[in-house]
Amino acid sequence: MNLFQLRAFDAVVREGGFTRAAERLCISQPAVTGHIKALEEHYQVRLLRRSARQVEPTELGRRLAAISHQLFALAEQAEDLLDTSQALESGRLDLAADSPHLVMPLLARMRERYPGVSINLRLGNTQETLAALNGERVDLALISDIAERPGLRLQPIGEARLCLLLPAGHPWVGVRKEVALQELRAEVLLQREPASLTRRTFEKACAEQGLELRAALELNSREAVIEAVAAGLGVSILYSLEVPRDPRVVALPLKGEGLVSRHYLACQERYGELRVVKAFFEVAEL
Repeated sequence: MNLFQLRAFDAVVREGGFTRAAERLCISQPAVTGHIKALEEHYQVRLLRRSARQVEPTELGRRLAAISHQLFALAEQAEDLLDTSQALESGRLDLAADSPHLVMPLLARMRERYPGVSINLRLGNTQETLAALNGERVDLALISDIAERPGLRLQPIGEARLCLLLPAGHPWVGVRKEVALQELRAEVLLQREPASLTRRTFEKACAEQGLELRAALELNSREAVIEAVAAGLGVSILYSLEVPRDPRVVALPLKGEGLVSRHYLACQERYGELRVVKAFFEVAEL
């Protein structure tokens, strides 16, 4: 088997496209395409489904990717083993995160200690981050409320509580110290998209209290939520770590059970010995 062709295939599956795969491998996009085509033609198989917007592995491609991910992870571990006597002066870390407020300070510490390491960060909601981790498109992930399972390494790094975000002119500002979920019935509620951990945690807490609070407006980012609340369109929910330093809005703690989420660094166990992954875990412990 031609390992150059297999590495090109592995990179396309990890990155979800030919352009990002070419950037990862530091070769041209036509070269990546040529490697994939040669691999498929040699074995008379179809490994990828191509469309105008995305590239996805076929069933055979998914099975091959599970092997290629492990193969190249072992190759990286072998290289790390041979370099253990040297400082971590170079390398690449692929990282996914569902909370920019938590990951950015960690990136700053990592850059300070290991300025030669190149970091590729993917920001998304919790489901997108979990998909990147499970699909082995990243080396590790900063993710909220992930369940333990065999083959997964988890390191707790903190927790956050849901808050109510209000426009600065709201009658509760300066008067109330916290708000109960039941009191939100009379408010115009703005919500994140259904895949958002913020929304799922909030709706679960409401369901446990027998509340059904419907959103008047659905927004697909925390930045959009903040701007909508600042504009006086309603109130919304976000985590305490995400409260902006913005005079237009004020956050009040929500009162009730089930409103706290825990945050973790997570990686597949087989990638845990990679030097760059170990270095990031160590930085997170500081």
